[in-house]
This record gives sequence, structure tokens and C-alpha cells, in this order.
Amino acid sequence: MIAILGAGSLGRLWAATLPAGQVAFVPRPQTSAESPCYRFHPVNGEPVPTSVPWLTPCQSPDLLLVTTKAGDTLSALQATLPSIPESTPIVLFQNGMGSQQAVSEHWPERSVLAASTTEGANRPSPDRLIHAGRGQTWVGALSGNAECHLETVVERLARSGLAIAPEADILARLWHKLVINAGINPFTAILDCANGDLLSQAFYQRWIAPLCREISNISQISGQPAEAPEAIRHRIEAVARSTSANTSSMRADVIAGRPTEIDYMNGYLSELGQRLGVKTPVNQMLTEQVKQLTRPYQQQESCDGQPPLQDLHPNRR
Repeated sequence: MIAILGAGSLGRLWAATLPAGQVAFVPRPQTSAESPCYRFHPVNGEPVPTSVPWLTPCQSPDLLLVTTKAGDTLSALQATLPSIPESTPIVLFQNGMGSQQAVSEHWPERSVLAASTTEGANRPSPDRLIHAGRGQTWVGALSGNAECHLETVVERLARSGLAIAPEADILARLWHKLVINAGINPFTAILDCANGDLLSQAFYQRWIAPLCREISNISQISGQPAEAPEAIRHRIEAVARSTSANTSSMRADVIAGRPTEIDYMNGYLSELGQRLGVKTPVNQMLTEQVKQLTRPYQQQESCDGQPPLQDLHPNRR
């Protein structure tokens, strides 16, 4: 049995594509007694009615997928893990960086893996899930005791029909996605536009070059592969064009009045820059502007009361 913690867009995508009868959502305090039911719209083909049961106390999952928002992850796992066998591998699907390392450090006895995905999914209404675009998912071990589970986890997830691959350096893969998200998500949230539309906006044109310079400086000092600001901008804009009609997760959160994951994207980069002695005024500005959009809702700290930043390389001296 595969348990999924988090019944948002990504969790529902995995639930709809994994073999029926082999997956269940983990109930949370705010969930209703009724099983989640929705119409799944695949990239190709007709909509499929989908109903996924809640995990029952007598069920013992042998794989746990965590698809909660980054800021909810620690508290959600603190409530869930006491009923999950210690031998069950955990796969984290959070955006940005910081929450994954926090989980690995909080539960060192657990086998923790992380995933980076470019699959696109959105929920235009509570009873509909649209698979907006096929992508690729990479999975890698965060903790040393998770290495032995990697092959089996990839094989289990591949039964969904989605593209899955193992990743030896998952932190580098997460960093690669973080850079893209930091250059797209806050702009689309602030400008309230689709990904492709931000490229012609004056606000974006003013701040993208200095943002890429900050990211380039942080990359070099933090031990990530050196990348010129122009190359970073090229990657960001290539993704914005290839996903031109998409609404970023951050824009969707702002529209819905939900807390965003800005603390784990530009906020993470800003704090990492401060720790490394790199000035990050653009990342700080974008972080604050997004927070102002959802000020009544936005969490200012991670769920355990600590800043969301975790060292990219905790073993570095």
C-alpha cells in the first residue's frame, strides 16, 4: 500500500495514476469522512472518475509520499509518523529547499528520499484535477539509510505511467528547480499573470538580471556548479516559454488566499545569501512583496518555530 500525505493537486495526480486499490490518502484533522472523489483529466484521453480511500488505522503502508506544502510538512509528519512503520521509506515532493533537509534531520532514523518533478497539475475546482503537462520526476536519497530503497521506490512510482528516474545527487536537482521557481513564481504572483506573460512585463524586465546575478553569486559560494547570470536567465525564460499558459503554484496560492512557499524559494535564497555573506536585495524584495499579498495567511516561520533555512551541505566544514 502506498500512502499519500497531502491531497492537493500533486497528491491527487499520483493517486489517479498509480494502480487503483494500491494507494490511499492519509487523513488529516481537517478532512471529512467522505473519500476524496474527483474527475481526473489526463493529458490525452477522456476524464476519468477517481475515488481514493482514506488510509485506515489497520493498514500499514510500505511507502509514504508527502505532497504537502513546504511549510506544512513538519507538522503534518509529526502527526502522521507515529502510525507509520519506521521501516517505511518517505518520499518528499515539496517545492523549494529547506523543508526536505529539515525532515531528514528531524527523523534521522527514517529512510528519507526527495523528489523533484516537472509534472504539471492543477485543480480549477475541488472536484476536478487537470494533468496540465507531462514532465519528469527524479528521486534520490537524502539520508544514507534511504539508498537501499531507491531502486524499489523508483520501480513502484513508475507503475503510474509517469516518467521516473533515480538521481544520485538529488540536492543538485532540487537546487536546479529552485532557481527556476525563484525566477518565475514570485513574478507571476506579484504580476498576477501566466508564466509566459511575465516575460514582457516591465517589473520582470527590471529585476530579472539583478536577481540572476544574486543567484549566480550564491551558487558559486554555496558549492553549487558555477553558472553565469545570463545562463540562469536563459534557463528561467526557456521554462517560462515552455509553460507559457500555466499558472504557477505561487500565483494559485495567492489567488486562493493560501500561504505561499516563498520562504522556501526566494526567502531561502535570501537567508542563504545572508549566511554566506552575499547581498540579496532582490530576493528579499520579492519575498516581502509576495508576503504582502497574503499577509493575513502567510506563515513567517516554519511549523516548528524555526526559520526554514537548512544548510545545503550540512557536512561541509
